[in-house]
Amino acid sequence: MTSKRTGYIFVLLAISIFSIQDALSKHLGGLYPPVLITMIRYWAFATFAIALASRSQGGLLAAAKTKRPVLQILRGVLLALQIVIVIFSFATVGLAHSQAIFSSGPLFVALLSMPLLGERVGWRRWTAIIIGLLGVLLILEPGSGSFDLKLLIPLASSLIFAIYVISTRLVSRDDTAMTSFFYTGVAGAVAITAVGPFYWTTLAAQDWVWMLMLCITGTTSHFFLIKAYELLDAAEVQPLTYLQLVFASIIGVVVFGETIGLNVIAGSVIVVCAGIFTVWRESVVARRKARSPEPPSSQTLT
Repeated sequence: MTSKRTGYIFVLLAISIFSIQDALSKHLGGLYPPVLITMIRYWAFATFAIALASRSQGGLLAAAKTKRPVLQILRGVLLALQIVIVIFSFATVGLAHSQAIFSSGPLFVALLSMPLLGERVGWRRWTAIIIGLLGVLLILEPGSGSFDLKLLIPLASSLIFAIYVISTRLVSRDDTAMTSFFYTGVAGAVAITAVGPFYWTTLAAQDWVWMLMLCITGTTSHFFLIKAYELLDAAEVQPLTYLQLVFASIIGVVVFGETIGLNVIAGSVIVVCAGIFTVWRESVVARRKARSPEPPSSQTLT
């Protein structure tokens, strides 16, 4: 079996498990505070991150060594906050509708990369971003006369996750991927544990089973995704991650009885196509820069 084929299998496994994880989050989020669910989930995530770091080259000390401590900690806090909002979104907006809006993430990353990373975006990606944002508007239906303010919840989650991605790119210039992963788990766990006890609610016995499954799916999905990125480029992984929108929609309709309007379907198709093009074009520009002997400032990136 080729390494790329193995990588694609890891991606599909990760996405399938992420979809199950989303369903578990929606179920528990309708019963308990999202902060509490996130805290318990992060305990498992931090344990996994520490275990993985201890087995890496140089061990825990090497993984914890960072040139950007403030930014690494901020990343961990941002992701913990984003997960809280995601769970709240699943419980209030629904799986299908939330994932449709979450799929706009790459578009916001492309937009924020300009002011925060100093990247230049050419007319092709600008066109894709504008078309994708029109798709988001189609999903939100702001001019329908019945705009639901709750839809701003998944939109806020997408923006926060985009900032997290941008900050990850910034720290990657100085730190290893293992260091970033270590701080994502540990800093996030510390931050959410400082808040979570104030939302403590005793879980019913049967719900601890669901919580255990959530922790297991959370760690295994990240493990498979890490393995996928070891074998594939981001441009090869990103298009497949949109399958999570398909899986979430099926689970939302079949398991939770959600309904999906034509505007959500059409808007999702537009956003996904725009997002895939944006990621693909970004990879093309990156390869061009890597081959070119000219300094980046003298290039016109499109």
